[in-house]
Amino acid sequence: MGKRAIPVVDLSKFVNGNEADRAAFIEELGKAFHEIGFVGVVNHGIPKSLIDQFYTRAKGFFGLDVATKRKYEIAGMAGQRGYTSFGKEHAKQSEVADLKEFYQIGQEVADDHPLKAAYPDNVHVTEAPDFVQTGEELYRQFEEKGGALLRAIAIHLELSEHYFDREIEKGNSILRAIHYPPITREPESAIRAEQHEDINLITLLVGASAGGLQLLDKNNEWIDIMPEEDEIVINVGDMLQRLTNDYLKSTTHRVVNPPREEWHLPRLSIPFFLHPKSGMDLTCLDKCVTEDNPLHYEPITAGEYLDERLREIGLKK
Repeated sequence: MGKRAIPVVDLSKFVNGNEADRAAFIEELGKAFHEIGFVGVVNHGIPKSLIDQFYTRAKGFFGLDVATKRKYEIAGMAGQRGYTSFGKEHAKQSEVADLKEFYQIGQEVADDHPLKAAYPDNVHVTEAPDFVQTGEELYRQFEEKGGALLRAIAIHLELSEHYFDREIEKGNSILRAIHYPPITREPESAIRAEQHEDINLITLLVGASAGGLQLLDKNNEWIDIMPEEDEIVINVGDMLQRLTNDYLKSTTHRVVNPPREEWHLPRLSIPFFLHPKSGMDLTCLDKCVTEDNPLHYEPITAGEYLDERLREIGLKK
């Protein structure tokens, strides 16, 4: 593995490869998710131009004055659409709010769709007209690539290849643009985002504009994750860990502050939290419950679980 903290896999081998390529990809991805919970993905097919464009648009939005941004903070949304200002979100075990603001773009469905009530419209920004529109394009790309990764995982888990397809079609996924501003004075905590695990099935993260992402390895040591150019970092979320009765690993991670000489640099990060529809049953898969790995979790649906967790992190009252 050389200096890399996480293995790297080539998604084109699964999407376009022959049987041997596909088998190798499934093996590599399954091993990484079981042992580390994180993997880098190259040749994922998301156009670099689209990612760059969304970065630029997001920077433009976060550069607006606070009063303007606050217009897009919608009460009662639990941060699921639009803007969330500083100090609203904290890790579930921490009282200290993370040093970040963010903007969320969610699933949209037609007015006559049965899930319409569950998915409020996205909040468009008059002062940054293409910001959310570009985000919606990127959202579709992430949905598609995330779906391919979950097909590989389904095969690895000896399920039907399309096990997740129906669950994630029009799922409750969230694209989040996170802005960690420059650090201007000695921070109370050395942490831009306190250690946490993600709630969803998998998270897809396009390289952040500055380092700081670390994962906690099995020796309880923090390891820097430095994605290469054009690489997406994928990690297992708690829903997938729960479904597999801890066979796949939702690894603790955090974002630490940069060295003092880089305090003046803001950090922009774009994770896509891939969620199923709320009705998905997260009861542990039978084949993941064994003598060596007895049942760890009560049955729950994805929606109930999400609700519980949003309360824990302070986004839902």
